[in-house]
Amino acid sequence: MFDAKSTDTADIATVIEPSARPDVQTLLRSADIDALSPADRMVRLRSVTDGRIVFTHGFGIEGQLLLHWIAERDIDVDVVTLDTGRLFPETYTLWAETERRYGRRIRAIYPNNKTLEKLVAKQGIDGIYESKGAREACCDVRKVKPLDRALAGASAWLTGVRADQSSVRHDAGLLGFDDARGLLKFNPLFDWTRADVLAAVKANNVPINVLHAQGFASIGCAPCTRAIAPGETERDGRWWWENGHKECGLHLPRTAGAR
Repeated sequence: MFDAKSTDTADIATVIEPSARPDVQTLLRSADIDALSPADRMVRLRSVTDGRIVFTHGFGIEGQLLLHWIAERDIDVDVVTLDTGRLFPETYTLWAETERRYGRRIRAIYPNNKTLEKLVAKQGIDGIYESKGAREACCDVRKVKPLDRALAGASAWLTGVRADQSSVRHDAGLLGFDDARGLLKFNPLFDWTRADVLAAVKANNVPINVLHAQGFASIGCAPCTRAIAPGETERDGRWWWENGHKECGLHLPRTAGAR
C-alpha cells in the first residue's frame, strides 16, 4: 500500500482543520482509524458522526469498491452520483448493473437546467476544447454546483480519493475538513495504491466499467476522457489537451463562501 507516513504529517488520521467538531476528531483519533481497513474506517466514521454522510460515486474502481463495502456492511450512507449528461454509455450500463447487484438505488444529482442551457448557448456543446476557462465553467455547472447541492446539510463527505492519483490529491489526507462547505471530508482509500484497489476489486468480484479493459484508467465525461498510453499516469487521460493538474474542481480546496 501507499506509504502514508511519507506525507508531511505524522498521522494521516489527524489531517483536519481545528474548525471541525472536536468530539468527532477525538473519537476518530482514539480509534486509531489509520490502522483500520477502509471498510472498518467507514464503519467507524458512521458510528461517531451525527447526521447525514454523503458518498459521491463516480463509478470508478475506487467508488465501486467502496460501494461494495457499504452494501456488505450495511453502512448508513447516502450514495449519490453527479450525472453530468455527458457520461459514457458504458458508465450508465455499469450504473444499472451496480444497482441490480447491490439492490439499492444510487441517487442522481443533475445540473440546473437553466444554467446548463445558458452555458451551452454561450460556448456550444463542445466549447470545453476552446480554453481551460471554458472547460472549468462546464465542470462548474455540470459537477461542482450539483455537488454543492448534494452535500448541503451533510455532516461528512465520503470520497474515493487516493494519495497516489495526483500531487493535488496527495495532500488531501485521510481525514480533512471542507471549510467552504462546513463538513468533514473522509477518504478511506487515501493510503491505498491502484494495485491495492484492483486486487480488492478482483477478490470481491466487484463490477467495474468495461472501459478499464480498453485502457481507460480514470473515467469521467466522454468528451473529457481518453485511454492512456503506456507510461502515462492514470490522470493523463483526463483533459489531455490541457497542461497542469487534472482536476474538475470537486476536490480542489476552496475558501469559505466560495461558489
